[in-house]
Amino acid sequence: MVAQTQAAPPARRQYTHREILEVMSGLMLAMLTSMISTSVVGTALPTIVGELGGQDQYSWVASATMLTMTVSTPLWGKLSDVFGRKLLFQSALGLFVAASLVAGLSQNMGQLIAARAVQGLGVGGLSALAQVILGDIVSPRERGRYSGYMGAVFGISTVAGPLLGGFIVDADWLGWRWCFYVVVPFAVVAFLVIQKVLKLPKITRSTSIDIWGATTITASASALMLLLTLGGNEFEWNSFWTYFLAAICLFMLALAVLAERTSRNPILPPRLFRNRTFVLTGLASLFVGMAMFGAMIYLPQYLQIVKGLSPTSSGLMTLPMVVALFLGGVISGKIVTQTGKWKIFPVAGLLIVAVGLFLLSRLHVDSSEWLIGFDVAVLGTGLGLSMQMLILAAQNGSELRDMASTTSGVSFFRSLGGAVGVAAFGAILTNRLRDEMASMLQAGHIALPGGGSDVQLGSPEAIQHMPGPIKNIVLEAFTRGLETVFIVGVPIALLGFLAALLLKELPLRGSSTPPPEARPLSKDDLVLAGLLLELVAQRVERANGARSALLTAVARMAPPDDRSERERARSVAHDLLRPTSRALIARAAPPQKDLVTGGIS
Repeated sequence: MVAQTQAAPPARRQYTHREILEVMSGLMLAMLTSMISTSVVGTALPTIVGELGGQDQYSWVASATMLTMTVSTPLWGKLSDVFGRKLLFQSALGLFVAASLVAGLSQNMGQLIAARAVQGLGVGGLSALAQVILGDIVSPRERGRYSGYMGAVFGISTVAGPLLGGFIVDADWLGWRWCFYVVVPFAVVAFLVIQKVLKLPKITRSTSIDIWGATTITASASALMLLLTLGGNEFEWNSFWTYFLAAICLFMLALAVLAERTSRNPILPPRLFRNRTFVLTGLASLFVGMAMFGAMIYLPQYLQIVKGLSPTSSGLMTLPMVVALFLGGVISGKIVTQTGKWKIFPVAGLLIVAVGLFLLSRLHVDSSEWLIGFDVAVLGTGLGLSMQMLILAAQNGSELRDMASTTSGVSFFRSLGGAVGVAAFGAILTNRLRDEMASMLQAGHIALPGGGSDVQLGSPEAIQHMPGPIKNIVLEAFTRGLETVFIVGVPIALLGFLAALLLKELPLRGSSTPPPEARPLSKDDLVLAGLLLELVAQRVERANGARSALLTAVARMAPPDDRSERERARSVAHDLLRPTSRALIARAAPPQKDLVTGGIS
């Protein structure tokens, strides 16, 4: 009776392996398109600035996308609860396409930066909602076999973007504007695939939107991102603007906490931060983002400046990392599906990330390409084992009603970590590079042409054509600066390892084998089962806090977390028992249409 009762409501459709792969083809194509758009500009940026002008706004072409992507990530997840996953995913895709076309048509740097900011809004929606949709159609136990493919999309984009950008810029018959146009056809195909294959059940959700929470969360994250992006470049760290932006960030954060605690339908429900799994996976993702983006942004500088490789060749040198990331994600996913054990992978993965960063810190001017390939492969292996498993752990440890908020929240922390990592590592590299060049110039008693005191650094090609002594100093200074960047990433990765180590390995929901087919219940049995479940739900909701066998039994139906037994039992009564009761009674006695009045009786 219990087994039949729980299986009664068709609340969660079971997708076949083929259907899941069809949906994933659209999700992965959309993610790949959006991620490529963020990396393809790197190679083309010098050419773009040369045509449009605005050298002082150089960094904002990339920073604008990361800023809006980070602050919008948690908003997309909550909005999808209100308006539906499919509609919001396609809306993000449409926004991304429109912004790409405007970016390609830009006539000055201001227009380009604005278009890139809107692009970031679309990318934030695509990256967050792809994981949410995967969580909707695949149970945590089965999700491991598919999550590796999603993780590989990021690695592929890091190679495809620079390669594609270099090819487009070098082709006279295309030009840099096609860096933005080229992603449009792929995005349109992804839109059509999602429209055809993604069939999610219609679920009635609350239509209220937490406007106050959205405003304060966005303002707080925006102030932090502006501080990290502009600090040390547009203004000194010890300045009025630093303290002003920091104060705005903290003030808006306090208002956001207040808004989320009082909202009926919060974007980031406060109960998530009482969930140990969510907190630890969020922290681990923050540190993963710092280490990952910090390494990936500055590794090409070593390859192009120190090793003298072209943008295309430097992109090819990251292939070992992409292959290792893909294999690590796929193999770990299959093992998780077979065994149900997942904790070992983020723990081992983050430890391997720390080892990979340490190996990269030992590179020098004369390091062989084989050694570089091995080091980046180690880093890729660690990222492949940890990135998707952290999202899987967070989704598995959350209630179904918090799936979108949990997924977008973890993605938000990873994006925030990436922004912090890029800004912090950039400041470290700039300061170390300046100090090392000044020290070596003074030690070698070398005078610069024109009598200046600072080496004017241009493009990687210009550095390669510098006079011999000055070129050697620049290459050695870059090597030492990047050594510091990578070595600073080691303790950051170890902090992520510690957070993953503290995770509790909760059993994965779902099963790899389909449940046995149950004998249909009679209408009387359906009504009886529905009334019994309603009675149990009422008894649980009226419990006065005293321990009882009924409360304990119902609480065990919820995922283990840090909430009290009474809170877990109440969530089961609200989210499972009562909806199931109503569905059973509706099946036994469906509403009838009155032939006389035309109404429902």
